[in-house]
Amino acid sequence: MKILVATEKPFAAVAIDGIRKEIEGAGHELVLLEKYTDAAQLLDAVKDTDAMIVRSDKVTPAVLDAAKQLKIVVRAGAGYDSIDTAYAKEKGVIVENTPGQNSNAVAELVFGLLVYTVRNFYNGKAGTELMGKKLGILAFGNVGRNVARIAKGFGMDVYAYDAFCPKEAIEEAGVKAVNSQDELFECCDIVSLHIPATAETKQSINYALVNKMKKGGIVINTARKEVINEPELLKLLAEREDLKYITDIKPDADADFAKFEGRYFSTPKKMGAQTAEANINAGIAAAKQINAYFKDGCTKFQVNK
Repeated sequence: MKILVATEKPFAAVAIDGIRKEIEGAGHELVLLEKYTDAAQLLDAVKDTDAMIVRSDKVTPAVLDAAKQLKIVVRAGAGYDSIDTAYAKEKGVIVENTPGQNSNAVAELVFGLLVYTVRNFYNGKAGTELMGKKLGILAFGNVGRNVARIAKGFGMDVYAYDAFCPKEAIEEAGVKAVNSQDELFECCDIVSLHIPATAETKQSINYALVNKMKKGGIVINTARKEVINEPELLKLLAEREDLKYITDIKPDADADFAKFEGRYFSTPKKMGAQTAEANINAGIAAAKQINAYFKDGCTKFQVNK
């Protein structure tokens, strides 16, 4: 089988070494398309490909149409909204992700950003501490659980809401489960977003919801840009000078947010999974999942059933 690694933003060399070991060790051929600059390059590369590993690369209907032999695409990471999963299903192509491989990296970034924020972006003025603050986690998946684990080390009071995770499971992890996202925003000093971008969640973080936060509230988004209703959040930040918005996903209206100096921060690009460990873990996991599919038909991590 021919396995294509198509990455506009390449894996680290050590990750490629690990992927190669897995793929070639199973008797398959590995082909690399790194740092490509035009979609046409990807369309050409997929023509005789049986499987693909991608990062944040867009797998569009055009790509799927060009890939006549394609059987499986694995996104090395948790989010897979860059892949047209519905069209892939129509074409009989399995789409998988690698949940959990980037989770600790994202969770550690949350606290790197939070310490930076509560210390006034290290501007020399006195800030506050995280100990004793109420942290709300919106969605209690792999990342949310890691955020909770780290928050306890800071001595924070941890709450969570997840529409798809039983309250009992949240409380078994030593976290207080609340009944709704409204309640989460009402009771917490800081809310960390870990929801996927779905039809239900897109633009759900809006004026009415964030306005429920107590004075000095902080919203931190290391999930997806699409979950934020940017016009409404801008309106609220203009009205409430006590609120802060922190993210590793630059908003479309970055210039408008930037005017709230001292209350807004965005990294230049998405940073959640940008660690050597996450890069290696996700890439090798993707290779192992492809091998498992071709060996035993395993589709444990399929997201387009």
